[in-house]
Parts: sequence; C-alpha cells; structure tokens
Amino acid sequence: MKIIYTFFLVIVFGTTYSQTTWLIDASHSTVEFEVSHLTVSSVTGFFTTFNGTVNSPNNNDFEGAEVSANVAVGSVTTNNLERDKHLKEDDFFNATKYPMITFKSKSFKKIDDESYELTGDLTIRDVTRTIDLDVDFGGIVSIGGKKRAGLTATGKINRFDYGLKWDDSLDNGGLIVGEKVDIILKIEVIKQ
Repeated sequence: MKIIYTFFLVIVFGTTYSQTTWLIDASHSTVEFEVSHLTVSSVTGFFTTFNGTVNSPNNNDFEGAEVSANVAVGSVTTNNLERDKHLKEDDFFNATKYPMITFKSKSFKKIDDESYELTGDLTIRDVTRTIDLDVDFGGIVSIGGKKRAGLTATGKINRFDYGLKWDDSLDNGGLIVGEKVDIILKIEVIKQ
C-alpha cells in the first residue's frame, strides 16, 4: 500500500511541478499602444519598464500557460515630453497614485500551431477588466544554451473603461484622443 501511495504522490506532485517557466526578456520585447489623434491619424506610445512570467505546463507549447506581467506607468513614452507628462497625470494614468499596470491570465488556448487566444484580467488605475488578446506564436529557438520563444499579442480596450477620462473634443464633435486603444505586445521569453 505504501508503494502505491508513494507512486501516487510522485505522479501528482511531479505533474504539478513540471511546469516550464519563461521570463520576458525586456531588452528584446516591446509594450506598445496606439490611439487615434484628432480623428485623422494616430499616436504610438511605449512603456519601457516591464516584466513578466509565463508558466507553461508543456516544454514546447503554451497551451494552458499562466501569464503574469507588470508595467511601470511612469515609463510611458510617446517621444513628446509634454504629452508624456500629461499621460502621467490624473487625466490619464495618474502614475503617482497608480504606478503599475498588471495583467494576470485566465486562459491560454491554442488555436493552431501558430496562434493562441489569451484571456486575462488587465488592471489600470485599480480598475480590472477581462480582455482577450490574439497571440501569434513565432516559434522556439535555442541560442547560447538557452531556449527562446517569440509571441506577438494584440487586442483593443476602451480607455474610458479604465478611468483614463480626458475627453476634450474637436469642433466636429470627434475626440482629440480616441477612446479605443490598440495594444501591441511583441514579447521574447527565455526558458529558465
């Protein structure tokens, strides 16, 4: 009986702890957003300070992986100092009161060999909402004794849903800064 019980523990705990951990390589990744400007063009911005972990139950596959990420709001840049200052104020992110944007996955579903659907909770300004991201899988390579994987995730949010409330408008009624924001995450992860 002890042998069977020991075998059972090995199977259960061996399975539980056999996850593969991947860390985001921030030097080869970007956290990007794009939003309409004056209704006729768009502005692209980036967050330059971020980190994250992907825990996958499979060595070479991200089906069922758990993803968590943190983004430092104060690192936002649109290559315009005046605009970046405004984004850090209460009209938008309020970087002093809400210094982090966080993401925690709920599911990571494989669609085919090159794509996944990632669903999770995105928190901005202490407002948490579930979002869906389409993920293109670039593959896995080995270099310098380490495995690396590439993933590009895209999605869309309404900034007003997260309390980014600045709503100045044009004479024609359109918003100076659009309500819909495209999220583009180009992520390279390193197997630990």
